[in-house]
Amino acid sequence: MAAPLMQKLSESLGSPEPAVRLILSILIGYPCAVVYRRFLFHQPATVLHLFHLFSGLALAAFNFGAQLYHSAVCILVQFLMLRLMGRTVTTVLSSFTFQMVYLLAGYYYTATEQYDIKWTMPHCVLTLKLVGLAFDYYDGGKEPSKLSLEQKSSALPSVPSLLEVAGFSYFYGGFLVGPQFTLRSYQKLVAGELTDCPGQPPNSVFPAMKRFGLGFLFLVIYTIFAPYYQDSYYLTDEFEAQPFWYRCVFILLWGKVMLYKYVSCWVIAEGVCILTGLGYNGMVDGKHQWDACANMKVWLFETTPLFGGTIASFNINTNAWAARHVFKRLKFLGNKTLSHVTTLVFLTIWHGLHSGYILCFSMEFFIITVERQAQALVRDSPQLTRLANSPLYPLIYVVQQFFHWLFMGYPLVAFCLFTYDKWLKVYSSVYFCGHVFFLMAYLILSYLRKALVPKTRTE
Repeated sequence: MAAPLMQKLSESLGSPEPAVRLILSILIGYPCAVVYRRFLFHQPATVLHLFHLFSGLALAAFNFGAQLYHSAVCILVQFLMLRLMGRTVTTVLSSFTFQMVYLLAGYYYTATEQYDIKWTMPHCVLTLKLVGLAFDYYDGGKEPSKLSLEQKSSALPSVPSLLEVAGFSYFYGGFLVGPQFTLRSYQKLVAGELTDCPGQPPNSVFPAMKRFGLGFLFLVIYTIFAPYYQDSYYLTDEFEAQPFWYRCVFILLWGKVMLYKYVSCWVIAEGVCILTGLGYNGMVDGKHQWDACANMKVWLFETTPLFGGTIASFNINTNAWAARHVFKRLKFLGNKTLSHVTTLVFLTIWHGLHSGYILCFSMEFFIITVERQAQALVRDSPQLTRLANSPLYPLIYVVQQFFHWLFMGYPLVAFCLFTYDKWLKVYSSVYFCGHVFFLMAYLILSYLRKALVPKTRTE
């Protein structure tokens, strides 16, 4: 009976059934959090683990049916690795290899030429959780003096139980779309420590509803405008027949609207975590903070004119995970650029096997490099610094935002269209303007820094 009901609901909303199931599953997190706060907050840890386990399994079954066994297998294997292999580098490497190979095999066997909501979607979130768990268990065996403050806060003093790992993995606030959080944070949640009222459920209803309302607003915006900005339109003769300026503006608006589907899911899911207390982040300046699970800095995302600002405001927890477990652990290479490139390669592979991911992340690296050059030039040139701080800045800001969102949408074309024949068709229709623009910008900025900066320093 549920299947026909879901089919009718998806038809009435004009959305694919898997997408409707996903949104409903994220929203179900709120009543689950209410049950936890009202009836289970003071219950023993075992009861809470079982609640998180079975609620997460129910969501997995609702969305993916029998394919939930993929997550169960990986959780069990991860637990056995921790138990049998101990706090060793071998455990970390084995965990990383097994979980990534399993994920990539899933991508390979389920791949299509369009984005589908299938079991690999939550599994990529789970992969980071389980690999991070191995790192944190390994760190727990080191001398505290050899750990950073970040590593100390997440290091595990003892091996977790299977029930604990399962509850952590299937926790309804983060199983489907994130956010990422450590097992230590989950343990504090179960122990009732993540609250602004010791011994009582946190006063987090209002902060949680604020995030829910904001996420729902983005969901409404996406629902209204998404039909007008479909990925498939890029491949039509109508798109190619449009004027060049129209194609560029379409890329700009499409990129903005397309990102809202991620923003809405993450912000709504964050509200669930805040409601349970998992989002509690201590006090700053006498105010309780609820941003421990924030995956979006919405104000920064909407107002920054910089590519770096957008990246810093988007998918924060995944970026923080990659920085903590990949970038910073490559310190032994002695080269930040090499560490950065390696981290981007990891994120590329983690997203999937399509060529569009490779192009998107390589362009991201190049765009950020050019932007940093431009910022350095403005910083080192008194004339450009005065211009940037002049009354003309509002006009500069508008122009900057236009190019910012145009060239944010530009690499996302490859990210969303996946295969080279599709994204190549789109880029050729706009004469590879993004590639040409940033190549020219790189060469010009390199010349200007050499030509102008030495003169300003000698003055």
